[in-house]
Amino acid sequence: MTADLHTLRERLRAFALARDWGQFHSPKNLACALSVEAAELLEHFQWMTEEQSRSPDDAQRTEIAHEAADVLLYLIQLTDQLGIDLLAAADRKMALNAAKYPVGPRTATAANPPAEALRLSFFRTVVRSTPGARHPERALASRHRARSLPAMPAAAGRRRAGDLS
Repeated sequence: MTADLHTLRERLRAFALARDWGQFHSPKNLACALSVEAAELLEHFQWMTEEQSRSPDDAQRTEIAHEAADVLLYLIQLTDQLGIDLLAAADRKMALNAAKYPVGPRTATAANPPAEALRLSFFRTVVRSTPGARHPERALASRHRARSLPAMPAAAGRRRAGDLS
């Protein structure tokens, strides 16, 4: 770990210790908190266009910075609890990605986007094509469930009053 990341980790440890929060900092709880903070970060971009997301105003940039910091802080705490050297893990992951996605003769374009862009495009298409979707994440989840669950016999879903089986 670099000195800056190491110092930040030590400050986080002292912060939690002073408040007796260690009892709550299990890897599961930290991963859940990290997920919530990542969702709060995403919330700032939820209804922006691509162009708007590239140029938030000063107030938006400050809020985005706060949420990004929360994500970083929880990630550092999570990897600390699990004994993972975050920078070493990132280096290994970059090496794996370089092997998985070698530089080729073509680069990504709008006509030939990278796989990550295709996944985001799919999400946008599913959400936009779901009529009345007030909550896009629910729309995607319900479409996913509909495709992944086997068809249920018509009578299987019916129950009578008092039927507990």
